[in-house]
Amino acid sequence: MVKTTIVGFPRIGEFRELKFATEAFFRGDSTTKDLLQKGKELRKKHWQLLKDSGIDEITSNDFSFYDTTLDTACLFNIVPAAVRSLALTPLEEYFALARGYQGEKGDVKARPMKKWFNTNYHYLTPKIEASTNVRVVGTKIFDEYQEAKSLGIETRPVILGPFTFLQLAEIDDDVNQEKLIIQLTVAYQEVFSKLDNLGAKWIQLDEPGLVKDLSTEQVNVFETLYQNLLVDKPLNVLIQTYFGDVRDVYQSLITLPVDAIGLDFVEGKQTKALLTSGFPEDKILYAGVVNGKNIWRNQFEQTLLQVKDFQNKKLVLSTSCSLLHVPYTTDNESFSPEIVNYFSFAKEKLEELKVLASLVEHKEMHLLQQNKALFAAKRFDENSELKEKLEQLTAKDFERSPDFEQRRLIQKNVFQLPDLPTTTIGSFPQTKEVKQNRSKWKKGEIDQQHYEQFIEKQIKEWLEWQESIDLDVLVHGEFERNDMVEYFGQQLDGYLFSKNGWVQSYGTRGVKPPIIWSDITRKAPITVKWSAFAQSQTKKVVKGMLTGPVTILNWSFPREDVSTKESTLQLALAIQEEVLDLEKNGIRMIQIDEAALREKLPLRQSDWYSEYLDWAIPAFRLIHSKVKPETQIHTHMCYSEFTDILSAIDQMDADVISFEASRSNLAILDELVRRHFKTAVGPGVYDIHSPRIPSVEELTTTIHEIIQKVPREKIWINPDCGLKTRGIVETKASLANMTKAVAAIREE
Repeated sequence: MVKTTIVGFPRIGEFRELKFATEAFFRGDSTTKDLLQKGKELRKKHWQLLKDSGIDEITSNDFSFYDTTLDTACLFNIVPAAVRSLALTPLEEYFALARGYQGEKGDVKARPMKKWFNTNYHYLTPKIEASTNVRVVGTKIFDEYQEAKSLGIETRPVILGPFTFLQLAEIDDDVNQEKLIIQLTVAYQEVFSKLDNLGAKWIQLDEPGLVKDLSTEQVNVFETLYQNLLVDKPLNVLIQTYFGDVRDVYQSLITLPVDAIGLDFVEGKQTKALLTSGFPEDKILYAGVVNGKNIWRNQFEQTLLQVKDFQNKKLVLSTSCSLLHVPYTTDNESFSPEIVNYFSFAKEKLEELKVLASLVEHKEMHLLQQNKALFAAKRFDENSELKEKLEQLTAKDFERSPDFEQRRLIQKNVFQLPDLPTTTIGSFPQTKEVKQNRSKWKKGEIDQQHYEQFIEKQIKEWLEWQESIDLDVLVHGEFERNDMVEYFGQQLDGYLFSKNGWVQSYGTRGVKPPIIWSDITRKAPITVKWSAFAQSQTKKVVKGMLTGPVTILNWSFPREDVSTKESTLQLALAIQEEVLDLEKNGIRMIQIDEAALREKLPLRQSDWYSEYLDWAIPAFRLIHSKVKPETQIHTHMCYSEFTDILSAIDQMDADVISFEASRSNLAILDELVRRHFKTAVGPGVYDIHSPRIPSVEELTTTIHEIIQKVPREKIWINPDCGLKTRGIVETKASLANMTKAVAAIREE
């Protein structure tokens, strides 16, 4: 009998219950007991759903109040000394690492937050210092196993594997690596032993780090780690990989004394070829055949062909990765049957796994025929005019003239900005009132006039406030927008939108990715009205704010019937029309955010250009290639590591780029200098994902550090990112301190 399992399940809840419970705790509106109880209720609900869906092997410890990488660090006592010295409670310490802490016990910044491989999820970077004593101090993994067991549900505890954990951690230079590996191995062995004592039979070690390019040294580290870790292991061990194939370590992997290996059949380009070369008879193959990152129905016929040659092996059908990256269920959507039949969220993927298991055993074959008929049907009519536009694009369409240096001189003369010009990234707080105004308008409780009057009032008030603190380049605040991708998608043909398709991006932050259903075109101007209104209210420059095509694509659920390149170029043509309309309406600075440029970069460096950058970078250039020399193009990127693709970013040919830098301690600046980066830069001077308010002194120090490394005439001063998730008090205090710091430095 073919069994079924999953890599992990969404934890935010069917209706974002975890988000609301956690934010209530942060506000002081609920207690620790309340928060822990909500977590317990959600886990019970999710385990019961998996059991009722017929999933044979159920996971535990894939739940988290913020991030599972952070959970692993806390389990093993990996907490920086600066945080530990505050003497906080365990939960306070946990959230201090995630969000920073500013209170009577001290002031510490949050840990750096980075993209989780090639997804829009973000993890907290563990920090290992020379003083770190790696040992088991947490109980979460054990508590949740027992919790499920008390409900009559046997689970397979999940934990981030040691190899990937070390890859993701920030390790100080003075740390003894050999000692660290020994300590970590002993700690994992203790987890094994404790779970065994509790009655557990299996443990899942997530090792997505194995799908990246691995050096001989890294393979040796992996082998040493696991050869020592698996000695006299008391549990069955599943090494679970995802987001690609394990070509660099496959032979080492299959010779380890593990009991099962999980491989990705969706993104693993060489997975099938690797298996064809041989797979041990004594190991179970966990085949990740149901896509954990997209929302389309599984094409059963294709999946059955993938596993056809391995049906005689010990086989468990699974998801390609955790279902964390897809919404909870289509049950709460209002799509017509003709549309929703094509979609599969987390709950529906459980059903797909059970159907596939039956089909592998040649049962319920009528479901295969239904599935084939679904995908054989025509979904929409192709846009022939758009197709012709794409075919007629030439190299000239991707080039802007004059060149960067000539534009810089022209723009310097046009704008006459002061030394170290200040700005912010785009959005201001989406307060309760802002959200209520939008909700009432959508429900028809207020008319268009009242809705727009509210937005006008917000824009005017925030423009006046920006002027009052002497910000140099202003923004209108984006009070008309719900999300930087969904808002644009709603104005484009080719998109569909879920009502409750929330996915966790980080911590309590959820996003609702729109769905690309068909060919994409712009119906009408999208941002011109509010940008032009804002500019009419002030003599200072107001930036137009757009989202770039790569980010819109990467933060949407993409089509699977065309290439991502084709969808991105469709989006680029639509955004190009918007850029030109903004320019015609007097908007002289236009920021085109590409926050997610790095997100879909192939995990293997050999594929970076041929499979991604060779079309992603030109797609951005296509957007602004036709603007006037005096129109200044900005872009913004955040929460990724950019140092290794800086040359490609420079080829975007923007005039100014702002990026996240504060959580990474401005580490990117040295690389900018080393690579002779031409574009003017705005390194984020404070972290907007933390509620703490940086002082004038702190910001002055940060700006001085930037000036020491980057030519002063190329520097812009701004926060890390947009401010929609922050409160008004902290937003105004932080920005005011930022402009005060700049004013003081200008007078030095």
